Amino acid sequence: MESSWQVFAIVSVILFLKLLSTSIVQGLVRIKTKTFRWKEDAEFFTNSFPATDDHTIVATANGVFRNDLENIPIFLFLLIGYIHTYNWHEGTIIYSGIFIISRILHAIFYFFHKQPWRNIAYDLGILSMLALSGHIVHSVFFA
Repeated sequence: MESSWQVFAIVSVILFLKLLSTSIVQGLVRIKTKTFRWKEDAEFFTNSFPATDDHTIVATANGVFRNDLENIPIFLFLLIGYIHTYNWHEGTIIYSGIFIISRILHAIFYFFHKQPWRNIAYDLGILSMLALSGHIVHSVFFA
């Protein structure tokens, strides 16, 4: 397997684990606070009625999860395009590393309500995707 594809495989696993960790936070807080929004979940886990509102941490985790789902798939598609256009291998490592760090920091700053740091972390991930996009366009039209 070509080394850029190995990087892609590891990046995919790391980003999956990042998404999974957010889901685990949601689940643990729901179980601990016994606040479930869906009737069947409330009946199964607490033998009670569904909650009308999510716990604050669960609501925050929902925001983190939504934001990840808006960014991670696009990044992975761009990384595939980057690798397919035979770009700089070290760029695969650098841009992926920047993106992973930005997503982890974004989640941390989201959970702890830290602005402008959350926005800076988000922008760092966007810059990584813009760099990938620039390399792809250059490779397709000018290489």
